[in-house]
Amino acid sequence: MKILVVCGNGLGSSFMMELNVKKALLELGKEAEVTHTDLTSATSEKADIYIGAGDIIDQLDNGVRKIVRIVNMMSIPEIKGKLAPLL
Repeated sequence: MKILVVCGNGLGSSFMMELNVKKALLELGKEAEVTHTDLTSATSEKADIYIGAGDIIDQLDNGVRKIVRIVNMMSIPEIKGKLAPLL
């Protein structure tokens, strides 16, 4: 399974969220490949789950992709709660 963490520039916030997604997966006892990227690159990358802040991630919602909207990228409980049903 591949999880793609997306932000506007693919630098700081997506990297921090990637680390928190990895922590959440560890706490859930699940494994996945987790990478981060910018919005433009994400449109052409294939992943099982796309995760990011609502204002960015909504732009990737094509009705087919599994999209996870995060309000607080530092909240492990929020990330776990939103990822668990999709794993």
